[in-house]
Amino acid sequence: MKILGIDTTSKFLCLALYDNGKAYTCDLELGRRHSALLVPIIKSSIDALGWDIGDIDYFACGTGPGSFTGVRIGLAVIKGLAFGSKKPVIGIPSLDIMALNAAFIKTDKTIIPVIDAKRNLIYCGFYKIKDGSLRKIKPYMLLSPEDLLKKIKPQDVLFGDALIAHSEILTKRGKTANFLDKDHWSLQARNIIPLALERIRKKSFGDTFSVKPVYLYPKECQIKQKN
Repeated sequence: MKILGIDTTSKFLCLALYDNGKAYTCDLELGRRHSALLVPIIKSSIDALGWDIGDIDYFACGTGPGSFTGVRIGLAVIKGLAFGSKKPVIGIPSLDIMALNAAFIKTDKTIIPVIDAKRNLIYCGFYKIKDGSLRKIKPYMLLSPEDLLKKIKPQDVLFGDALIAHSEILTKRGKTANFLDKDHWSLQARNIIPLALERIRKKSFGDTFSVKPVYLYPKECQIKQKN
């Protein structure tokens, strides 16, 4: 079984390739160059392994939340490749991918990845890790720093770039949570494959029409018709 997985929802391109037990990953900081470099990087990567696009059994993609443009670029490319080869698409919320950065935590603490959503807002998810497996315990959220502060407890574990802009708010009033080191703040390609394999086992995948992005800014994603 072969899998191609990507996430383009941040300034990093996370690229993962899987071939019957062997995983190959890379994380490249592309900034806003995903649209120009994504397809050439995918091609060079599968060429290096001696693959053809038709050899790939599943195509996985981070579905957000994150950069609105990045979400669309990644899904468009993956859906195009999957449609051309008539293979399934696995949509993986990007907060899930990021949450696995804390899989090494063995206690029953709540894991909270926090992504800067701009406009003084934060994308966040709430998880538990048990035996290395991820379990989402609350819906994905778009919150102000003040609203997130009301939901966290001192033993919770937070990580992500939202801590740069909002750490003072998130640690005030004695509700200091545990912050992971910055090495754990970015999405990691190595997390895509285990999440994709889990969804394959559960048959939780779709086609180019059924896999949708995770947009937590619904009004921002509507196209208003001019009168």
